[in-house]
Amino acid sequence: MSTDCLNCTAPVTNNYCANCGQKSSTHRYSVKHFIVHDFVHGVWHVDKGILFTLKALFTRPGHSVREYIQGKRVPFFSFITLILLILTVSGLIAPYAHGGMSDLMPKESKIMMNDLEKFISHYPKLILIIAIPVYSCFSLMWFRKAKLNFSEHLVLNSYRVIVELIIGLLVSALTIFYHNTQVLLFLYFGVMSILGIVYSIWFYYQFFSVLNYSKIALFLRSTLVPVSYNLLTLIVGIVYAIIAKNRF
Repeated sequence: MSTDCLNCTAPVTNNYCANCGQKSSTHRYSVKHFIVHDFVHGVWHVDKGILFTLKALFTRPGHSVREYIQGKRVPFFSFITLILLILTVSGLIAPYAHGGMSDLMPKESKIMMNDLEKFISHYPKLILIIAIPVYSCFSLMWFRKAKLNFSEHLVLNSYRVIVELIIGLLVSALTIFYHNTQVLLFLYFGVMSILGIVYSIWFYYQFFSVLNYSKIALFLRSTLVPVSYNLLTLIVGIVYAIIAKNRF
């Protein structure tokens, strides 16, 4: 028996519309449907959704994202939605977190760093909009052999940044319970910074492992991407410090 697709009105004879791909079993929303289907299946499914995506990003990040870019996209949760979700949670716990980078700085740098922290906390989306394309420029530069276009580098770096955001979120959550300066120093510089760099190297190494690079060359190029980005941010930070010093 043929029915019309509720999305594009094309005739449907199977479980999915051959024209647009929508399920033929689409029905009216109810509280039960929302909780059981959309929330449980869409978010907590282990073979797709948030849990599947997070598991992939923490266990085989480069391989998983390469497969996503090559077309295996159904199991993955949207990177844009996931980034916005993490930023929302980060914003909710931010008022309860103790200490920031400015609290670990010398007196003369504290005002400047505090000003910078306020800007970052007020405009996290803007920071990501800038950071992801910059990272993508470096991954494109060091892995030209991959012949990926810039948009594909944007996608792979968007998925990569998700784990860095989660690490930052966990560090912020831990600072709710710890006020000690030494602990904060360890969390910010020992955990967040080092883990972020190590994860990035692992991510790029896996992603580009299918290319004809030697293991040493692959490791060096994978390392040069985060190193290049951090050097650039260091230069920008120094320039900002000089400008801010004259202002204050």
